[in-house]
Amino acid sequence: MSQSVHRPRRSAPRSFGRRKTFSRVSEINVTPLIDLAFALLIIFMIAAPMMEQSIRIDLPEQSSESPPPPKDVEFRTISIDQDGLYYWDKEKVDFDTLKSRIQTIAREPDPPALSIRGDANLKYQKVIDVIDYVKGQKLTKISLGTRQD
Repeated sequence: MSQSVHRPRRSAPRSFGRRKTFSRVSEINVTPLIDLAFALLIIFMIAAPMMEQSIRIDLPEQSSESPPPPKDVEFRTISIDQDGLYYWDKEKVDFDTLKSRIQTIAREPDPPALSIRGDANLKYQKVIDVIDYVKGQKLTKISLGTRQD
């Protein structure tokens, strides 16, 4: 009787390195996209206040410090540039259109405050004409735009 010895079969050597074939990645790496989104957010947060003041006006100087406006008050801006052109917020308007818009907000139950910004080189009478009309419409919340020393 012959006894057979069972020897285990020899298998191929194991490879612990990378596979030689490339497989498709089933997921998208979103980390660079998040980095890009945060970078764009920061850029827009810095650029937005600069874009807000798009009407070029050289405001008159003020020597004393004024308190900041309250956060809960809504403002509408009337700007007058050095050429005497009127702007309602950022829209260029003539004086008659400006008067009709002031009348419209004067009819509101809680009208917004008006911020009047006049160029330092402007004839003072242009600013007084606007203030006089605003007061004639019984609007009392007025702010005059100036810059600090």
